[in-house]
Amino acid sequence: MTSFNLSSGQKIPAVGLGTWQSKPADVSKAVADALGAGYRHIDTAYNYFNEDAIGKALSHWLGVQGNSRQDLFISTKLPHVGNRPCDVRKYLDKSLARLRLDYIDLYMVHMPFGFFSDQSGDSPAVGKDGSYLLDINTDIVAVWKVMESLVDEGKARAIGVSNFNIDQLERLLAAARVPPAVNQVETHASCQQSELRAFCRRQDILVTAYSPLGSPGSRVHFKNKYNYSPETYPDHMNHPTVQNIARRHNKTPAQILLKHLVQQGVAVIPKSVNPARIAENIQIFDFELDVNELNQLNSLDQGEEGRIVDYNWYKGVEAHPEYPFTERLKRKMDKNGHVGSNTSFIAR
Repeated sequence: MTSFNLSSGQKIPAVGLGTWQSKPADVSKAVADALGAGYRHIDTAYNYFNEDAIGKALSHWLGVQGNSRQDLFISTKLPHVGNRPCDVRKYLDKSLARLRLDYIDLYMVHMPFGFFSDQSGDSPAVGKDGSYLLDINTDIVAVWKVMESLVDEGKARAIGVSNFNIDQLERLLAAARVPPAVNQVETHASCQQSELRAFCRRQDILVTAYSPLGSPGSRVHFKNKYNYSPETYPDHMNHPTVQNIARRHNKTPAQILLKHLVQQGVAVIPKSVNPARIAENIQIFDFELDVNELNQLNSLDQGEEGRIVDYNWYKGVEAHPEYPFTERLKRKMDKNGHVGSNTSFIAR
């Protein structure tokens, strides 16, 4: 398994199992299947509500003679309802307990924006008009200072961020004692994040791609959970360019899409609960794409037009001062002359 070096000194496997949208009833077996197929990198988040099921699978695997915690790379994330300095440790401790681990290999700030929580402490509170209650005083630098202390305490071996833009990264880097090792962002053929990736490369921040296949299952997920339909739904698997390259290498379209990113130094965390696809997604290290093929795949980039995950299923989130997708916001304003009707917010 190919690994990438992190600025923190750790090595992160280039391919991990993504678990966003994986239900607890399915994810435990998926993790077991992934570990059996050779995966050692498992990615989750407090917000996914499946850490406990993942923890059971990890505990079972670690109970087998010869398996070692040192061989695993487990990442999870601080939830948006915990984006306050006083809450960081609380949510990490909850994640550690659910995962049945003493430390996390990579702990990330999941989003730069924050919400007030409902009474459960797990989900964002929602106002009477359906808008989510934004904590507009989210201070990403203050949160980061506590994240750094988790490294000092040994609770996290590396720390990083997710969904941060260049401006937000620059502010963190200017104040950081421990720089972010990773920025996990949506990256796939239609949304290749070239400018952000170049910045991260210069700053020795590894980019990890979530939704590296274009999140084909998210259409149903968004509709069922949020009654929300994103503007964009690329069909990468059936794109003629991808299919032609796949035939040339006797590989699947998914393997080509993953190889395209990994070969350029981007870690990938494709989500699946299908044993055959889980095994397939890691079998990308026995071939190389040539320069012409890389250029063909690079040409599929649509920039912001190709973004799927903009978090607008959280009604009103665009009004948060730390909403990261500012270019997308500008595009909406250019089209409509205003941000839109879903940007009211309630703060308390």
